[in-house]
Amino acid sequence: MSEPVRVVREDDLVDGDPTPGMHRQVAFEAPSLWAGLVHTEPGATSGWHHHGDHETSLYVVAGTMRLEFGAGGSEVADAGAGEFIHVPAHTVHRESNPGGDRSTAVIARAGDGPPTVNVDGPDA
Repeated sequence: MSEPVRVVREDDLVDGDPTPGMHRQVAFEAPSLWAGLVHTEPGATSGWHHHGDHETSLYVVAGTMRLEFGAGGSEVADAGAGEFIHVPAHTVHRESNPGGDRSTAVIARAGDGPPTVNVDGPDA
């Protein structure tokens, strides 16, 4: 028998795996699936991290999100409200909010293992 359909309300969200500079909230986890939110304050930059074997999709709901990645963190992807960012598995990156308003993105991850691995830098 399958699990029942459920609604996860804002008050039901729980703090997710920590990375300095951002606040993740988990809506739900299921085998090979993770979903939640990430909030980043204006001017904040997260620590370097990757998502192991997880493919990650972010949909920016509000504000601006910047991802730095690549050799030495030299590549940049910017997205605003209504846009998606795809982060392939094992891609070391950090997120920042170059805008003046708090950014919020919906996260969906597919994969196995730890959803976040914090590292010292883009070449770590």
